[in-house]
Amino acid sequence: MDLGLKGKKAIICASSRGLGRGCAEALAEAGCSVVLNGRDEAVLAETRVALETRYGVEVTAVAADVSTQSGQQALLAACPDPDILVNNNGGPPRKDYTELDREALISGAIQNFVTPVELIQAVTPGMKARGFGRVVNITSLSVKMPIEGLDLSSGARAGLTAFLAGVCRQLAPHGITINNLLPGKMDTDRLKGGFTRTAEQTGRSLDDVRAEQAAGIPAKRFGNAEEFGQTCAFLCSRHAGYITGQNILMDGGLYPAAF
Repeated sequence: MDLGLKGKKAIICASSRGLGRGCAEALAEAGCSVVLNGRDEAVLAETRVALETRYGVEVTAVAADVSTQSGQQALLAACPDPDILVNNNGGPPRKDYTELDREALISGAIQNFVTPVELIQAVTPGMKARGFGRVVNITSLSVKMPIEGLDLSSGARAGLTAFLAGVCRQLAPHGITINNLLPGKMDTDRLKGGFTRTAEQTGRSLDDVRAEQAAGIPAKRFGNAEEFGQTCAFLCSRHAGYITGQNILMDGGLYPAAF
């Protein structure tokens, strides 16, 4: 399927690895020029070369913390007029709510609520002027199904979801859509880190922990960055202009609800 994205410009936050990289790969494959972002310069450089070599599109790498104003300014300097914005950022570390102090609460809110809102504020005027824009926010299954220890991440991302539910309807007449992708258990470094912690705490093998986790998913497997990225690319495509304000679960059926 031709997604109608050839020549479009995309900023993908936190995209040197994991789900962000999956989105960058899919958008590059669709013909977009992409701006990558990450904090590990070596990993970021490897990703840039890989995408340029494979897809033959312009790829710019910006090493910065997107949660900071200077990081956002660097991204926007590299691409002042993006057609596509994929908001992504690491969540706060797993921690019981009783252990969260004021500094941690503010930091989590900045990472997963304030930062995406600030970037949307920055890019949507240009999108309105051009009559086209796509914003995809990578949030989490925990927005719908709370996960113990991820309360701060869940709360900030749920706040973002509610905030943008009204904003997306203001922007819809201008050809701009805003949608959210909610990953469940995806085969990423963060998930593997959780397996390691569980194995260490229980004395079980990593293989046993992994198999048990996969067995609890109706699809009987973990998701991967490639399929996640392709879904993101479709939401950015010319075919998805009538889809806005939606929360798309990518969880293999883990969330048990009809609506």
